[in-house]
Amino acid sequence: MADKLNAVKGMNDILPPESARWEWFEAKVRALMARYGYANVRTPVVEPTALFVRGLGEVTDIVEKEMYSFEDSMNGDRLTLRPEATAGIVRAMIEHNALYNGPMRVWSNVSLFRHERPQKGRYRQFHQIDVEALGFAGPDVDAEQILMCRALLLDLGIPAEHVWLELNSLGQPAERTAHRAALIAHFEAHADALDDDAKRRLQSNPLRILDSKNPAMQAIVEAAPQLMDFLGEASLAHLAAVRAALDAVGLAYRINPRLVRGMDYYNLTVFEWVTDKLGSQGTVCGGGRYDGLFEQLGGKPTPAVGWGMGVERMLLLLEAVAAQPAVPTVDVYAIVPVAQALPTALATCEALRAAGVEVLMHGAGAESWGSMKSQFKKADASGARHALIFGADELARGEVTIKALRDGSGAQTARALSEVATWAATLQSPAPNH
Repeated sequence: MADKLNAVKGMNDILPPESARWEWFEAKVRALMARYGYANVRTPVVEPTALFVRGLGEVTDIVEKEMYSFEDSMNGDRLTLRPEATAGIVRAMIEHNALYNGPMRVWSNVSLFRHERPQKGRYRQFHQIDVEALGFAGPDVDAEQILMCRALLLDLGIPAEHVWLELNSLGQPAERTAHRAALIAHFEAHADALDDDAKRRLQSNPLRILDSKNPAMQAIVEAAPQLMDFLGEASLAHLAAVRAALDAVGLAYRINPRLVRGMDYYNLTVFEWVTDKLGSQGTVCGGGRYDGLFEQLGGKPTPAVGWGMGVERMLLLLEAVAAQPAVPTVDVYAIVPVAQALPTALATCEALRAAGVEVLMHGAGAESWGSMKSQFKKADASGARHALIFGADELARGEVTIKALRDGSGAQTARALSEVATWAATLQSPAPNH
């Protein structure tokens, strides 16, 4: 016997019934995007490594430690499995001149890859809903995107007390340069207390030190100069406009001056939706404005803002707050007690499906067809609202028996097989059950 092969560590299979929860979540997302006028976009899983080095920043954790990069054996190109979605979408917009006719609102459901230690809610292959508004400079679109997140959380049934919004501004490049000099001076004055990672980043990217999770450094980080104190009039006005829009709709938030996000392309507004229900993996959605990324990747200067939501973390949060989706069920389970009835049962089930009825048919080889009792057990376990019984007596009369499984009556009625189209609609659920 050949050795058993398993999935790569940190890359998970999603099987029924768990996959039904994913489909339910994805349907909620698609409906939300339609309401806000966002169009779907799909980009390759593999991109040039340089895209992420230039786009995310050479000294970010993602580029330094987490990317799955390799050399193309055909031509020697350096390629990478995408670790985040925004850079690839911006690359596609530049390459296809997609904003020629004006700004675009787009979204994507993507698989991402990062080589890190797998833990609950944090995997090497993970999934993300990515939302981007491209070509929009105004703070109103920043606010719109934050409100989109809130709308999705509400659609998912997550109580407001379990998530909260944190907001900050990263200003503009000149303001960050002044802040950077102040940060370096501050951390140099406490060089003996810095860990190796902080010392390595001190000159190259001191802003990343503010994101340190090292408990021994928290006091030094908390005492560091705040970027907010270096923001000019225009940056402060942009933040004030975002806040005013959120205040107008009654959305509470907390200004977090240490919120920097994990990529270097952000400017002005940054935000995160945070929960205390998932331990250390508290951020379930985050994003912000990145007006310089198009130019960084070889395009024309183009304002943009976007966010990403981790699907695995959101599903874990749904479990944690008991906001579970209903398990999808079928309308009908077809019971076939004798093999001779199979052709008629198949034809009838196909006619019902064509009429929009969801049908699950019992299936097994003739030698293990199963008793009527065992088939009824499976029908009940399926969650179907009705059982269709294709017995020998029914077939002799040209009929099928329909038995109610969910209303407590157990009522049975006979219907003519020749008139499926006239009674099919009576079997459909009164409302979508997904």
